[in-house]
Amino acid sequence: MLTVEERQEIETELTRYPTRQAVCIDAMKIVQRHRGWVSDESIRDIGELLEMSPADLDGVATFYNLIFRKPVGRHVVMLCNSVSCWIMGYERMREHLISRLGIQFGETTPDNRFTLLPIVCLGACDHAPAMLVDNELHTDLNADRIDRVLEAYK
Repeated sequence: MLTVEERQEIETELTRYPTRQAVCIDAMKIVQRHRGWVSDESIRDIGELLEMSPADLDGVATFYNLIFRKPVGRHVVMLCNSVSCWIMGYERMREHLISRLGIQFGETTPDNRFTLLPIVCLGACDHAPAMLVDNELHTDLNADRIDRVLEAYK
């Protein structure tokens, strides 16, 4: 069930769009900001509010790679795997992250601190390789820089 606060935030967004359905991404982002991810129950509740089917909302959620449909760690690390990042050392950065965190892509560390995910492009090709941790972009990566960045996220 949506909380009062979530419902109010979604209702506020409704005033900014021409149709209820146009708010679907913002509604899922609101729920995710409060809960960390968007559950099936949340999809159903958002669907009722926006007059959309759960299947339609799930289609949007699974297309949009910044909506998490399963629980994630306190911090989400997204490593860019664009062509520029590949050329500039993506594979070394991927192996370093996997080794450092002890997890594969799609997994969360046992202490629930980090979830590691790939992302298609962060638009930082001139400073590749790059990664996003939560909403912070980190560029010109090397193993030492990755270690320093991860240490900053408690």
